[in-house]
Amino acid sequence: MPTATYDGVTVPVDDEGFFTDPARWTEPMAAQLARASGVGTLPDRHWQVIRFMRTAYGTKGTGPTVRVLGKTSGVSVKELYQLFPKGPAKTAAKIAGIPKPRGCI
Repeated sequence: MPTATYDGVTVPVDDEGFFTDPARWTEPMAAQLARASGVGTLPDRHWQVIRFMRTAYGTKGTGPTVRVLGKTSGVSVKELYQLFPKGPAKTAAKIAGIPKPRGCI
Protein backbone atom coordinates (compact mmCIF):
# COMPACT_ATOMS: atom_id res chain seq x y z
CA MET A 1 0.00 0.00 0.00
CA PRO A 2 1.34 3.45 -0.85
CA THR A 3 2.19 5.96 1.85
CA ALA A 4 2.67 9.71 2.04
CA THR A 5 4.32 11.92 4.64
CA TYR A 6 2.59 15.04 5.97
CA ASP A 7 3.70 17.09 8.95
CA GLY A 8 6.46 14.53 9.54
CA VAL A 9 4.03 11.60 9.83
CA THR A 10 3.86 8.77 7.30
CA VAL A 11 0.28 7.73 6.56
CA PRO A 12 -1.28 5.05 4.33
CA VAL A 13 -2.97 6.41 1.20
CA ASP A 14 -4.66 4.89 -1.82
CA ASP A 15 -3.31 5.10 -5.37
CA GLU A 16 -4.81 8.60 -5.76
CA GLY A 17 -3.34 9.90 -2.50
CA PHE A 18 -6.51 9.77 -0.37
CA PHE A 19 -6.08 8.72 3.25
CA THR A 20 -7.13 5.14 3.90
CA ASP A 21 -7.17 5.73 7.67
CA PRO A 22 -8.82 9.12 8.38
CA ALA A 23 -7.94 8.79 12.08
CA ARG A 24 -4.29 9.42 11.15
CA TRP A 25 -5.10 12.91 9.79
CA THR A 26 -4.34 16.05 11.80
CA GLU A 27 -5.22 19.67 11.12
CA PRO A 28 -1.56 20.67 10.53
CA MET A 29 -1.47 18.13 7.68
CA ALA A 30 -4.29 20.01 5.94
CA ALA A 31 -2.06 22.97 5.05
CA GLN A 32 0.38 20.69 3.22
CA LEU A 33 -2.44 18.80 1.52
CA ALA A 34 -4.01 22.10 0.41
CA ARG A 35 -0.78 23.35 -1.12
CA ALA A 36 -0.23 20.02 -2.89
CA SER A 37 -3.79 20.18 -4.23
CA GLY A 38 -3.31 23.70 -5.60
CA VAL A 39 -5.67 25.32 -3.08
CA GLY A 40 -3.08 27.39 -1.24
CA THR A 41 -3.90 28.75 2.20
CA LEU A 42 -6.93 27.70 4.24
CA PRO A 43 -9.03 30.62 5.49
CA ASP A 44 -12.12 30.04 7.64
CA ARG A 45 -14.49 29.16 4.75
CA HIS A 46 -12.16 26.34 3.69
CA TRP A 47 -12.08 25.05 7.26
CA GLN A 48 -15.88 25.15 7.41
CA VAL A 49 -16.01 22.76 4.43
CA ILE A 50 -13.13 20.58 5.66
CA ARG A 51 -14.68 20.08 9.09
CA PHE A 52 -18.08 19.46 7.51
CA MET A 53 -16.53 16.77 5.29
CA ARG A 54 -14.94 15.02 8.28
CA THR A 55 -18.18 15.14 10.27
CA ALA A 56 -20.20 13.80 7.34
CA TYR A 57 -17.67 11.02 6.82
CA GLY A 58 -17.79 10.10 10.49
CA THR A 59 -21.59 9.94 10.39
CA LYS A 60 -22.20 8.30 7.01
CA GLY A 61 -18.96 6.54 6.15
CA THR A 62 -18.46 8.59 2.97
CA GLY A 63 -17.86 12.20 2.12
CA PRO A 64 -20.76 14.24 0.74
CA THR A 65 -21.22 15.03 -2.93
CA VAL A 66 -20.96 18.60 -4.24
CA ARG A 67 -24.74 18.84 -4.31
CA VAL A 68 -25.05 17.78 -0.66
CA LEU A 69 -22.17 20.08 0.32
CA GLY A 70 -23.90 23.02 -1.34
CA LYS A 71 -27.18 22.30 0.41
CA THR A 72 -25.98 21.43 3.90
CA SER A 73 -22.51 22.86 4.61
CA GLY A 74 -23.48 26.52 4.65
CA VAL A 75 -21.31 27.17 1.59
CA SER A 76 -23.00 27.53 -1.81
CA VAL A 77 -22.02 25.36 -4.77
CA LYS A 78 -20.70 28.45 -6.55
CA GLU A 79 -18.46 29.32 -3.59
CA LEU A 80 -17.34 25.69 -3.27
CA TYR A 81 -15.95 25.88 -6.81
CA GLN A 82 -14.19 29.14 -5.92
CA LEU A 83 -12.66 27.58 -2.81
CA PHE A 84 -11.77 24.24 -4.40
CA PRO A 85 -11.55 24.91 -8.17
CA LYS A 86 -10.32 21.45 -9.20
CA GLY A 87 -13.46 19.72 -7.88
CA PRO A 88 -14.90 20.67 -4.50
CA ALA A 89 -15.93 17.29 -3.09
CA LYS A 90 -12.86 15.43 -4.25
CA THR A 91 -10.34 18.13 -3.31
CA ALA A 92 -11.97 18.92 0.04
CA ALA A 93 -12.05 15.21 0.89
CA LYS A 94 -8.34 14.85 0.16
CA ILE A 95 -7.48 17.89 2.29
CA ALA A 96 -9.81 16.64 5.05
CA GLY A 97 -7.98 13.30 5.14
CA ILE A 98 -10.97 11.15 4.21
CA PRO A 99 -11.37 8.65 1.35
CA LYS A 100 -12.63 9.91 -2.00
CA PRO A 101 -16.43 10.34 -1.85
CA ARG A 102 -18.56 7.87 -3.77
CA GLY A 103 -19.46 9.17 -7.20
CA CYS A 104 -16.31 11.30 -7.62
CA ILE A 105 -14.28 10.48 -10.69
